[in-house]
Amino acid sequence: MKTLRSRITPEFIRKIPKSDLHVHLDGSLRLKTLIELAKRAKLKLPSNTEDGLRKLVFKPAYKSLPDYLHGFAYTCGVLQSPENLERVAKELVEDNAAEGVRYIEVRFAPQLHVSGKLSSTEVVRAVAKGLAAGAKTHNSSAAVRSGKDLPFHFGILLCAMRRFKPGMSPYYGDLLRIMEHARKDDVYAAASLELARAGVAMAAEGLPVVGFDLAGEEAGYPPSDHKDAYQYAHDHFIRKTVHAGEAYGPESIWQAITQCHANRIGHGTFLFAQEMIQDPAIADKKRYVDDLANYIASQRVGIEVCVTSNLQTTPSLRSIADHPIRKMIEYGLSVSICTDNRLVSSTTVCREMELVATHLGLSSLALRKLVIAGFKGSFFPGSYNQKRDFVRAVINRYETLEKELLNAPVSSNRP
Repeated sequence: MKTLRSRITPEFIRKIPKSDLHVHLDGSLRLKTLIELAKRAKLKLPSNTEDGLRKLVFKPAYKSLPDYLHGFAYTCGVLQSPENLERVAKELVEDNAAEGVRYIEVRFAPQLHVSGKLSSTEVVRAVAKGLAAGAKTHNSSAAVRSGKDLPFHFGILLCAMRRFKPGMSPYYGDLLRIMEHARKDDVYAAASLELARAGVAMAAEGLPVVGFDLAGEEAGYPPSDHKDAYQYAHDHFIRKTVHAGEAYGPESIWQAITQCHANRIGHGTFLFAQEMIQDPAIADKKRYVDDLANYIASQRVGIEVCVTSNLQTTPSLRSIADHPIRKMIEYGLSVSICTDNRLVSSTTVCREMELVATHLGLSSLALRKLVIAGFKGSFFPGSYNQKRDFVRAVINRYETLEKELLNAPVSSNRP
């Protein structure tokens, strides 16, 4: 089969259907919206201008992970009402649809937004309402109704936090006081189990909760601490992803898969970092990593790669040349290209794809494999047959644009 070597162009990347399986709601606000909502809430920002905030908070480069996370105090600060949650969710769909994205899985920690006036379920209902409103606008367009464009679909991933402090939200503060004599790890585990239970109930209610996630500081807070929450989600057919291998080594990824039933891994940046293996029982570290990578490939455990975010938060990655995405693809892993935080990382799905395509020198066929991996690896909210039909429509659309914009012959070698 002839490999398509047509040059990938920015226009082609913008027009092809794309997905984003790893995008945090509270890290992806429009800067203009953040300023407006902060003013209404009388929340003081370091600057009241977009240029000022990009210089002081949401920067092109960060000194450390805490520096990167600093801006979330402001974004979460304005996301404490149903109206604001709904608006930001709607705008997130609009921004994605405008750059050709046709499927997103929006993740956030509902317990960060719970207060005396707002429950976890009400938080998720508000976000779902905003996402649906944004999707409705796109899906009612003439292009979609005529079949010339694809509809927009979405799902919600509920994030549990590996650890938390009282000041992060009233919910966490109350729980820490109620369980004041418990081990902190047990308090964190109790919060994640309660979120898993809530997620199952929300899905039964008809809310588009498609998956469960674990986020936050990785080193010292292993996925296994939250295995009860993941087991509950697993027992109730909720799909699972885990932030793993982002700041810790291969063992964290293996724990996520074996003890948390992870269908996908968020980041996986240190999958191949033999030097980070700590278990003294693992004598042959090279073989361990090789076996792990091949297991992930064979089981089609997806890897949600967020290149810009990884470069901004990982000092050892001095440039994209140091990023393991090339090696991931060489091992045959199911890699999807994601943004992580559109505002905090100052990025878009198009920008991430251009970055990867340029660095790896991708052919249109190779890029297509990455694009399709995102849709195939999704926790699509419909039935399996509906998902299969949507993926087929994505492939057809990609091939049509490939022929129109790159003058490439249509390949029968479909991923």
